[in-house]
Amino acid sequence: MEEKSNHTDFYFTIGKSERFELKIKGSKFIATAKSIKSKNEAISFLDTIRAEFHDATHNCFAYKIGQGGLEYRFSDDGEPSGTAGKPILFIINKYQVSDIIVIVTRYFGGTKLGVGPLARAYSDAADGVLASCEKKPVYKTVPVKVFCTYEDVQAVKNLVAEIATDSDEFYRDAIEIICKIPVSKVKLFCESITSITRGRAGTLVMGEE
Repeated sequence: MEEKSNHTDFYFTIGKSERFELKIKGSKFIATAKSIKSKNEAISFLDTIRAEFHDATHNCFAYKIGQGGLEYRFSDDGEPSGTAGKPILFIINKYQVSDIIVIVTRYFGGTKLGVGPLARAYSDAADGVLASCEKKPVYKTVPVKVFCTYEDVQAVKNLVAEIATDSDEFYRDAIEIICKIPVSKVKLFCESITSITRGRAGTLVMGEE
């Protein structure tokens, strides 16, 4: 999709879930990445992975939510402090994604790796799964309702296609189009609607999402 906003209007998450496996000195590290929208969704997915790998030695994770990733958490799940959760979070930050959880499941293979190599193993596993993920923009938008006549609908739809990230159309006696407009372009969009229709169409800013 073509970018339609400045950097304040969006951040990146990932598309579909991915998985990556790494083996080091008998230990198996299975990294799973998933897009999430809330702490509860992160915890629910963590429970799902724990159930899937119920016999694993550790299920270490990090998650990050929202623009700027101000809500985050990480866990070593019994590994030496700083060797698992922080390295996973570091890799999430490296890829500049949010609304995401990365869980690295470990099956201990009988050989201790040592603190440095263990941290690298968790880091490499997280890096491997995120390298295979497609980045997807999350737009910060404001819903705007447009009222127009059939006479102006094509011009309005052209502008909507150029600026909006999404829209729904409702055809009645007049036409209503509810658009998701990037926050930095709301004023421009409303002014442009008025201009291209010579004041015949109206707009209503419905509030920030």
